[in-house]
Amino acid sequence: MNKGKAYKIAIRAILIAIIIIQTMTPFLGFIPLGIINITIVHITVIVAAIVLSPADGALIGLIWGLGTMLRAYTAPTSPLDTLVFTNPIIAVLPRVLVGYFAGITYRFFKNKFHKAVLSMTIASVVGTLTNTVFVLGLMRIMYASAMASSYGTSVSLLNKTIMGVVASNGIPELIAAVIIVPIICSALFKANKFLRT
Repeated sequence: MNKGKAYKIAIRAILIAIIIIQTMTPFLGFIPLGIINITIVHITVIVAAIVLSPADGALIGLIWGLGTMLRAYTAPTSPLDTLVFTNPIIAVLPRVLVGYFAGITYRFFKNKFHKAVLSMTIASVVGTLTNTVFVLGLMRIMYASAMASSYGTSVSLLNKTIMGVVASNGIPELIAAVIIVPIICSALFKANKFLRT
């Protein structure tokens, strides 16, 4: 095994360990605020997708999704967790797509513009929006009544409520990713010649 491959395996293992810790520990990956959680775990998934590959991003996203399901069964942090996040379509699928879409977005824009930080920023936006749009969209489609009840609104007003959640959760998550992901990825690329920007 060459040094580059060994280094990538080590990075993958570290990111998997970080995802498991973030997923299972409140305030490290999710900031619980009553009926909503502000997510910061997606940052680790996006980093994996950029510094390793879209497939690695999808793998780290898969582990995040499985951890989300386990947490929903064993230590739910909001009223909707047990109902919604025990469903793999909502808990797992969007998280896999976060890593995959962020990875292919980074590579597309890096090849097109040859600007690593810009490409990382765009990938951070795509990865964050993928999580927000898919999770809330699938919840809206599959659990409209339960969501309306949890948010104390009617089904007819649920779309406005969801847009409020996007503003209160999605925007801070997006800002965090856009700032943090390029810093971490740039440091990893600079620290080791085995990773290609």
